[in-house]
Amino acid sequence: MSSSELNIEGIGISRTVVSSIVAAAAEKVEGVASVGQKATASNLVSSFFATGSATPENDPVDAEVVDGKLHATVHLTVLYGYPFTQLAASVREAVELAVQEQMGVQVDAVDVCIDSIVFPKE
Repeated sequence: MSSSELNIEGIGISRTVVSSIVAAAAEKVEGVASVGQKATASNLVSSFFATGSATPENDPVDAEVVDGKLHATVHLTVLYGYPFTQLAASVREAVELAVQEQMGVQVDAVDVCIDSIVFPKE
């Protein structure tokens, strides 16, 4: 098994596949602007000052296997006006359901990190 795969219940699953499932579920939650930071202004600025390619530490979804269960961390940009605790609970529920339905594995935990907020234009 390579480091780009997670072994869960005897199945090797690509980290990219896990990331896609988690991101798709999280993005469906009302109040989530994006998984990761996709603010146009910050991307434009960073593209001028980038010194290398993206690193794994910058991945918006991280996953590991803990005692045979999936433990995921998802980084979000959220919309202003949604209470963070309720939003995080909704994201956890959506991710857990998607992982169980799509992958058929149990979820140990879903950590939600709110890295950025988008304010409405006035």
